[in-house]
Amino acid sequence: MKWVTLISFIFLFSSATSRNLQRVARDTEYKSEIAHRYNDLKEETFKAVTMITFAQYLQRCSYDGLSKLVKDVVDLAQKCVANEDAPECTKPLPSIFLDEICQVEKLRDSYGAMADCCSKADPERNECFLSFKVPQPDFVQPYQRPAADVICKEYQDNRVPFLGHFIYSVARRNPFLYAPTILSLAADYEHALQTCCAESDVGACLDEKANAIKERAKKVSVKQQYSCGILKKFGERTFKADYLALLSQKYPKAPFSEILKILGDIKDIYKECCEGDMVECMDDRAELMTYICSKQDVFSSKIKHCCEKPVVERSQCIIEADYDDKPENLPSLVEKYVHDKEVCKSFEAGRDEFLAELVYEYSRRHPEFSTQLILRITKGYETLLEKCCKTDNPAECYGNAHEELNKHIKETQDVVKTNCDILTTHGEADFLKALLIRYTKKMPQVSTDTLLEIGKKMTAVGTKCCQLPEDRRLPCSEGYLSIVIQDMCRRQETTPINDNVSHCCSDSYAYRRPCFTAMGVDTKYVPPAFDPEMFSFDEKLCTASPAERELGQMKLLVNLIKRKPQMTEEQIKTIADGFTAMVDKCCKQSDIETCFGEEGANLIVQSRATLGIGA
Repeated sequence: MKWVTLISFIFLFSSATSRNLQRVARDTEYKSEIAHRYNDLKEETFKAVTMITFAQYLQRCSYDGLSKLVKDVVDLAQKCVANEDAPECTKPLPSIFLDEICQVEKLRDSYGAMADCCSKADPERNECFLSFKVPQPDFVQPYQRPAADVICKEYQDNRVPFLGHFIYSVARRNPFLYAPTILSLAADYEHALQTCCAESDVGACLDEKANAIKERAKKVSVKQQYSCGILKKFGERTFKADYLALLSQKYPKAPFSEILKILGDIKDIYKECCEGDMVECMDDRAELMTYICSKQDVFSSKIKHCCEKPVVERSQCIIEADYDDKPENLPSLVEKYVHDKEVCKSFEAGRDEFLAELVYEYSRRHPEFSTQLILRITKGYETLLEKCCKTDNPAECYGNAHEELNKHIKETQDVVKTNCDILTTHGEADFLKALLIRYTKKMPQVSTDTLLEIGKKMTAVGTKCCQLPEDRRLPCSEGYLSIVIQDMCRRQETTPINDNVSHCCSDSYAYRRPCFTAMGVDTKYVPPAFDPEMFSFDEKLCTASPAERELGQMKLLVNLIKRKPQMTEEQIKTIADGFTAMVDKCCKQSDIETCFGEEGANLIVQSRATLGIGA
């Protein structure tokens, strides 16, 4: 099938979108959704996004196999443009795609139980198909890049199918990555080829640029899956509150009405993207970014360079752009929200609007806070008003609101400071060890490898955020920790850990991180019987790098804490010192294995005695 070259695609899509700015509002009803989107995106873009959609649902299918499905949908779109009243043209777009999938011959042979989704009615049918998407498919072979001279010739001679295969390849490997992002990555890849194919060392140049593209894809994918997870778990109200805080921080000069307008659009776009509706996701996001660029003076002075880019590259640039500068001389919020005697009247007249405006006003003044902290402050204020507005003297009751809300700020600042101090003073290894001890006690049911994985992710957050300026540490730390916690909570849904974790994951989005921080030892946990086989020591410890040796010590500690979560810091130090002494001693012996056999057995006996664990 004919594929778009990204250069012509970018030009075409830019002009198409600017023309479409004059079209009627998004919520207008169209006779045919597929005709409407085809007219917006134009043929080549519509084809590209249709291929992305099918590749993300049917990850095992070949490029040629999916090209036939793409042709069917494009043919239908063209038919509907000619006659919007045709019966098949009135279907919702997601139904058109899923009907096409359900007509695939031998669907069950390739996809097994996924074929059963076809017997469900929409929207359950789509939910069913989404559940079969595989985030990191092991059935897709790792990409083998051709030799430098081959790849440059292939690109120059067959640029259209070459880039079409790239889009297909990225989509099937990343089934939750949004279509606008995939097309943006394809543009990055084309730029890399144009630059590197003119260099003397093409391979080295492509290695560097391809790695940067992969890292960017991974980072964006994690954030997009996180946003979809929050929308699904906590619903539209929480999602919009979180994004209201973020947009108000990013565009502090924009009026409340403009922030609310784009907030509604963003919620709708995320819903489309998260539900796999990539054609509408692509079209609506492009339109939103064009709208923001048409009002740069209203939104931000930091997006000019983004708005000069072609539309396909514009949205990611705007999303990643710096926060605009705060307006000068913003008045204190204390007068309006604490000293005003009529607060309860405003609160009771329209609670959601009242609190939304507080989130907006507070966020635009505090870019140094995380969105979660701002939501906790807002929730604390709401709880205070619920109590105070029922009293005889509400103004006196909420008069100390400032002091009450500062408790939330201090808790979060203290957590960030304490952890950054540990990391900078003691280094990554000791920081990871402290995290492992803390979290093994909170959730000893989790496997040692998973605890290590979580600990390493949290350490990476610390390493990334603690080196930032003071005013960026808190939003960075809590923002990324929320992503780690969300991943942990997603696992909890399929493999329950314990009641404490379940409570923290489900109770409140804004309070998730403080809930995990405050979580104590699981008192209902029954430790498994002591198994000496879990503690094996051999000569590999002697040839291991210092990092691998640290890992061995950490695994020992985790396994011991699982047997006694109430371990004290002193007991942990005693056992850790014993491990180090054993390795130092045995690695100097001629018969290392025998030494480890004897000293390892002694260490286990001593550890059990230290912990008071019986035989």
